[in-house]
Amino acid sequence: MTTRVACLGDSLTRAQVSVDYLDLLERRRPAGDVRLARFGVNGDFAYHLLQRLDAVVADPPEVITVLIGTNDARASLAGYPVEQVMKRKRLPERPSAGWFQQCLGAVVARLRAETDARIGLLSPPVLGQEPDGPAARASLAYSRMIAEVAAAEEVAYLPLHERQTEELRRADAPPIPYREATPAAGVGVLLQHAVLRRSFDAISRRRGLLLTTDHIHQNSRGAAHIAEVIDTGLLVRSG
Repeated sequence: MTTRVACLGDSLTRAQVSVDYLDLLERRRPAGDVRLARFGVNGDFAYHLLQRLDAVVADPPEVITVLIGTNDARASLAGYPVEQVMKRKRLPERPSAGWFQQCLGAVVARLRAETDARIGLLSPPVLGQEPDGPAARASLAYSRMIAEVAAAEEVAYLPLHERQTEELRRADAPPIPYREATPAAGVGVLLQHAVLRRSFDAISRRRGLLLTTDHIHQNSRGAAHIAEVIDTGLLVRSG
């Protein structure tokens, strides 16, 4: 029997500037075992995800994954263009940890109330390549908030951040300082990928990055972690 899985998130789930973890997840399962639906919007915060749940609950799947919080965490960093992003993304208030946790809790509460799906909340990928740097600490702080929501709402917590942190430490990845990805930088990655035909992994190698192309978006190694935690944390146990 095919298991229907809805994957909710931001640009990591949209997979225009990241390796597609939905594709990797499908490859991990026997043919026909899962049917994946993509609900990812570039640049989204937890607030935006809360606004667009109608399409998910209208035809409820058996499994729902939620990978959100990267942009909320980025907004807590010095140098992030908060005012510009608030205007571009039409945020009604300034991003904050408390608002993130409130919105994520509301997302899970609605999904639990209006579906019978098995729900898993992923901690966000590590920001940057310095496990003890400010960007990684910000993504860790949001991971802990996600764990709190998962515990309060009694849904699965999928430890992506923790797995990636282990990988960075084990591989002894060079501690390249975090640089905030601008819209222009995103276009640059797209041009390299679509026009110059460079793989996301090749872009990563040129920059000395182990899991990402730009400290945020995932290469195949980073995306494989996402597929793994979903598969082992939700699908194996529900299969």
